[in-house]
Amino acid sequence: MLNLVGKGGRVLLLLLGLITILVLPAAYGQCSPGDEKKATEKSDPDQSRTRLYKGESIFTLQLLDAINTATPNENLFFSPYSLYNVLLMMYFGAQNSTEKLLRTRLNLQWSDSKTTVHDAYDTARKLLKGRFNENNSVGFSSVDKLFFGRQIPISICMKQKFADTIEQLDYMNQPEEQRMYINQWVEMATRGQIKDLLVPGAISHNTKLAIANAAYFKGTWQTKFKAAETKKEIFYISPDRQLFVDMMHVEGTFSHAANEKLGCHILELPYSAGTEDDNSENSDNPNQVSMFVFLPPAEPNALSKLLARLAADTNILHEVVNDGISRKVDVKLPKFNIEKTVEMKPVLERLGMGELFENTANFDSFTDGGATIGFDEVVQKSKIEVNEEGSVAASATIAFSFRSSRPVDPAMFHCNHPFVFIIYDYGTRSVLFNGVYRQPE
Repeated sequence: MLNLVGKGGRVLLLLLGLITILVLPAAYGQCSPGDEKKATEKSDPDQSRTRLYKGESIFTLQLLDAINTATPNENLFFSPYSLYNVLLMMYFGAQNSTEKLLRTRLNLQWSDSKTTVHDAYDTARKLLKGRFNENNSVGFSSVDKLFFGRQIPISICMKQKFADTIEQLDYMNQPEEQRMYINQWVEMATRGQIKDLLVPGAISHNTKLAIANAAYFKGTWQTKFKAAETKKEIFYISPDRQLFVDMMHVEGTFSHAANEKLGCHILELPYSAGTEDDNSENSDNPNQVSMFVFLPPAEPNALSKLLARLAADTNILHEVVNDGISRKVDVKLPKFNIEKTVEMKPVLERLGMGELFENTANFDSFTDGGATIGFDEVVQKSKIEVNEEGSVAASATIAFSFRSSRPVDPAMFHCNHPFVFIIYDYGTRSVLFNGVYRQPE
């Protein structure tokens, strides 16, 4: 497999696959009964897109808290953006109480029709596609796919709205070959980084649909760390447990905030907005993508308190990205790699979405009769590499009080105990990736 990552090993990416199986005999399915009638009034696509992003940001923080609760002692890395997209695809195929559940949990109450939500989704997808390319220092791609079984009578509405997303496979006669085919699609869409997502046996002759989203990100730091200054330093996992990490170092001007509501310090590390060979630092670029690092105090349970506060305040992300002041900061970040596979079903159940996996769930809008779709499993596999050139990193230790002062000496933001990080896209106002770094792996 060719290495398509680019210079410096700058890569952060994720794949989410959702496998579905036959559950019950089906009734005739439409997009949603009466949906087209509801959508006769024209909606403002920009306003709808903004509302969609707002709902996603709320879901992002709730998801972070749920995953942390499910795996409280591990490093975390996942894409709320990718999961939200797959759940949106489920919403488009849902009806009745299942549709209402997804509308509520995905924060789509601003719309009374699937058509309006689809228009917002489609506008956002086109906007994202037009902004990023492989030659830029920052690159992000997100691809959705509906892998239907060949025997499934796909609804006319789904064919019309997702013509470029639908592909039909022969699960009934060649389940293992189709599993390998999906894995190959994943590997290609993630530039060779995510391999063997679906294990043997994940696809069977009863599989009716696999919904997938493959997301890939690469980023070069606007202010790069100095490789010659990377050295072994202690990372404080807890008061009584420490390990050595390769700690990167840089001193520069960054946006910094002391957020009293969250009880932590926050540092913004922007990615370069130029091309691979362009070292310009354009902080005013509206297409800017940045990593935000949330550093709680070095106290017992401080990380858990921070995550709970993030989940409790639905407007906090908007405050965070607009709250910092520019100042000199001495930064240290761990150099690390994380690769995780997360079973999302129990996480979604924790978020009150367990009904999606029950026999009573209604996804009749996917088909025009002959088979009912039922969802069985959600798998997310992610991988991140952090180095001096770019990618993701986070964590911090602060040696000053929660005051927005402007000291003459640079602030010390040394990442030597557990922290939270997000990759935030200003253009779509979305959290592309999210993580918690607790310890060296």
